[in-house]
Amino acid sequence: MMEAFEILFTASFWVAAIRIASPLIFATMGELICERAGVLNLGIEGIMAAGAFAGWFTVYSGGDLWTGVAVAAATGAAFGLLHATLTVPLGLSQHVVGIGVTLLATSITYFTYRLALPTVTSPPKIEPFQPLPIPVLSDIPILGEALFSQTPLTYLAFVTVAVVGWGLYRTPLGLAVRAAGENPAAVEAQGLSVTAIRIGAVMAGSALMAIGGAFLTMSAFNSFFFEMINGRGWICIALVVFGSWRPGKALLGAILFAAFDAYQIRLQQVTGGVVPYQLFLMLPYVLSILALVLVARRATYPKALMVPYQKGER
Repeated sequence: MMEAFEILFTASFWVAAIRIASPLIFATMGELICERAGVLNLGIEGIMAAGAFAGWFTVYSGGDLWTGVAVAAATGAAFGLLHATLTVPLGLSQHVVGIGVTLLATSITYFTYRLALPTVTSPPKIEPFQPLPIPVLSDIPILGEALFSQTPLTYLAFVTVAVVGWGLYRTPLGLAVRAAGENPAAVEAQGLSVTAIRIGAVMAGSALMAIGGAFLTMSAFNSFFFEMINGRGWICIALVVFGSWRPGKALLGAILFAAFDAYQIRLQQVTGGVVPYQLFLMLPYVLSILALVLVARRATYPKALMVPYQKGER
C-alpha cells in the first residue's frame, strides 16, 4: 500500500502525467473556443485523427517537424470550416454534423493511409520532437523534470492555455467570441457578424484539436496507427464542462485525468497482475466521471450553446 502511495511523489510519474495531458490540453482548448462561440464540435475525435496523420505523414514525406504541426493545424481548420459551414449559416444539427465530421475525417485518414502506404505491414517511424530541458528550471527536484524537461509541443500546449485565456478575457475579439455564445443578438447589434465569429472560432478550435492529435504521432510516439486517438476527443468535451468553460480550470482537469491515467499504469506494476488490468484501465474514466458529476452541477454553460442564429433574429 505504501508503495502505491509513493508513486505520487516520483518525478517519472509527473513526467508521464504532463506528457499524457499535453494532447488533451490542445484539444480541450480547441473545444472550449468552439463552445464559447456557441458551437458544440463533436467532430473532435475525427479531427484529432486527421491531425495525427497529417502531421506524421508530412514529416515522413520529408518535411520538418514544425511544418508537420502547421499542416496538421491546416487540416483541422479545413474540417472545422466544413463543420461550421453546415452548422452556423445552414443551422443543421450540431450533434449530427459533429458525428458526421468525426466519421468522415476518420475514414478519410484511414483511406489515405492505406492509399499512400499500401504495402506497409508495420507503421513507419519518424524522428519525433525530443525533450528540450530548460536550463536551471529543469534542475528543480520533481517539478523541474516534470514541467521543464518536456518536448517543445508540451511547452506550446501550456502557452496555448495562456493565450486562449488572455484572448478570451482581455481582447475585443475574445469578448465578441464569448458574446456570440451568450447573446448573439447583442453581437449583431454592435455591427459584428455572428456567422463570421462562429465560423472563425470553430476553425481556430479545430486547428488546435488537430495539433493535439499531431502531438501523439510527433511527440508522444513516432508513428501513426489506427485507433490511436482512443476516445481522447470525447474526454476533452467532458473536460470543457469540468472546467466550466474556463481555460485555467480545464487545464487542471486535463492534468488530473492524465494523472489518473499515469497512476493506473503504475498500479498495475505494483500489484503484479493480481488484480485484473481492466479494472485499472477503468480507473481514470471512473474518477473523471465522478469529478465531472461533482463539478458540472455548478457549471454555467454558454446560454446560446447549440442554438442556431440567423441574422435579424431576436
